[in-house]
Amino acid sequence: MELFFIGTGGGRINLLRRLRSTGGFRINGPPNIHVDPGPGALTDGIRNGQDPLKLDAVIVTHNHIDHCNDASLMVEGMSQFGLKKKGILIGSKCVIEGNEKGDRGVDMFHQSLCEEVHSAQDGFKKSFRAKKGGFSIECIKAVHDSPDAFGFRLKTGKVEIGYTGDTEYYKGMSGNYRGCDALVVNVLKPASDPYRGHMAAGQAKHLIGKAGPKLAILTHLGMKMVLGRPEEMAKEIEEETGVRTIAASDGMRISL
Repeated sequence: MELFFIGTGGGRINLLRRLRSTGGFRINGPPNIHVDPGPGALTDGIRNGQDPLKLDAVIVTHNHIDHCNDASLMVEGMSQFGLKKKGILIGSKCVIEGNEKGDRGVDMFHQSLCEEVHSAQDGFKKSFRAKKGGFSIECIKAVHDSPDAFGFRLKTGKVEIGYTGDTEYYKGMSGNYRGCDALVVNVLKPASDPYRGHMAAGQAKHLIGKAGPKLAILTHLGMKMVLGRPEEMAKEIEEETGVRTIAASDGMRISL
């Protein structure tokens, strides 16, 4: 089991300046799951040997372009060029059902290519069985400017992975992620520059220290995080919390 980080950048400025890719990450088991496939998920993924035709599921935590831009492309790959009804799509309500303005993260044609489609929110739980590579997911509250955004805990085999998605820290959050083998934390901003609806480095340190995962991974880094030596920030978090902490970089593999 591994986590493969196709793109570790986040936010509008990084998205357009391409300091880092915004392609999200994969859980490679089986199952093979692409999480938040923003711009670069296809091209940067293929460049790094991440074949979309081998996907079993796609998860999109909310309908922002840096999380969902390439979602339909991943579905097309998962469904073998759209020729076979295959795979699982899990997305927030706006991604799957759309909102009052008619915006929808994955169009109905691509949804029709999936074997299963689930509109998820905080509290959604489901197990997916397979001869090999089954998994279960529990969606968790996120506080973000996309109101139906979520994080999740995902268990496959004996490994449990937490992912915050885009969120600011909120009361009780650490308890939602306690006991994970790996916790992937989206950290858009340094501690000195917090931004509503997103995690800053100080909040991430508090979350990691309280949740106490075996491994914490910082990703979805905004411009100031990328330019501010995130590896040193990860080292500081590790020293203060006692939790092994890594700042992910594009193309990084982490074995679990």
